[in-house]
Amino acid sequence: MSFEPVSVSVLTGFLGAGKTTILNRLLKEPAMSDTAVIINEFGDVSIDHLLVEQATDGVIELADGCLCCTVRGELVDTLADLMDRMQTGRIGNLRRVIIETTGLADPVPVLQSLMAHPALFQAYRLDGVVTVVDAVNGSATLDAHEQAVKQVAVADRLLLSKTDIAESAIALRERLEQINPGALVYTTDAELLAPIITGCGLYDPETKTADVKRWLGEAHDDHHHSHAHGDHDHGSHHHHTHDDRISSISLRHDDPLPFSALETFLDLLRNVHGDALLRLKGIVEIAERPAQPLVIHAVQKVFHPPAWLPQWPDETRGTRLVVIGIDLSEDHVRRLFAAVTNQPGVDQPDRAATQDNPLAIAGL
Repeated sequence: MSFEPVSVSVLTGFLGAGKTTILNRLLKEPAMSDTAVIINEFGDVSIDHLLVEQATDGVIELADGCLCCTVRGELVDTLADLMDRMQTGRIGNLRRVIIETTGLADPVPVLQSLMAHPALFQAYRLDGVVTVVDAVNGSATLDAHEQAVKQVAVADRLLLSKTDIAESAIALRERLEQINPGALVYTTDAELLAPIITGCGLYDPETKTADVKRWLGEAHDDHHHSHAHGDHDHGSHHHHTHDDRISSISLRHDDPLPFSALETFLDLLRNVHGDALLRLKGIVEIAERPAQPLVIHAVQKVFHPPAWLPQWPDETRGTRLVVIGIDLSEDHVRRLFAAVTNQPGVDQPDRAATQDNPLAIAGL
């Protein structure tokens, strides 16, 4: 029996942001049938859903067929166990999995688990990361905790909680948009949360099409992507030292790119800036196969196996990459990209000197 890859959403946010309240609302929405929610400990997350059966091995079946399970050991083991239960008929087929991280957790290792494990990346498809931010205490949390800033930086969508009791969320919204200009910001005032927390990925299984513009965060004005956050000229934000370490860099190239050039750029980026790289997303027109766009996605040094889309989803071709990093040199990343794409106006390295040593392009 074959299975479609199960969509996985990661729900993160700092301590006290309100993830439990969101999960309780989410599990009551009709769209969340055939969903498994992975949480850390049932005792830590009070699911006020009507429980109809507590199965063995830490799996709880809810009244509408949803499942809740705890992380037993490694997350990889829990996901593998869920897939085994589906394939052996012990549970019905799942459409999606939602992973709720601890408030102190770095979501990057969760993403790496999905991308790096050979069995998991075939069984599951990462949909996206949704970070919950407390509208009352969010600014103070971002000031005090670098981890909270990283949670915002890697998100595909941001969800503001407690806006009903916050005096104003305007300044916080502006700050979030500067940390992560590609993420859309929502509030928990929305009637339904499922459309916000799911459907973040490139591929929309409902329409059977790819939404590149949304996935790359290009729904915002282009000027949001024209610079690293540290270059923003907003004096009121310069004291946010954690924020200033985050960069969101958009790279574009209009012509088809030889696969070898893309490979060189990704290798250099991983080798030179891997520790600073939080996320990379992109779609590339490859010279050897221009009719089909190549999708690339990476978290730090872990790259998801590249995937070919059957066709271009819109009239825009070329290469569009979004690089998000911490303490990442935007100038250096842009020079690497310009070197491998032969862009004019940039000092080019001696190509003969770099054939045997690609790192020479990086000036190393």
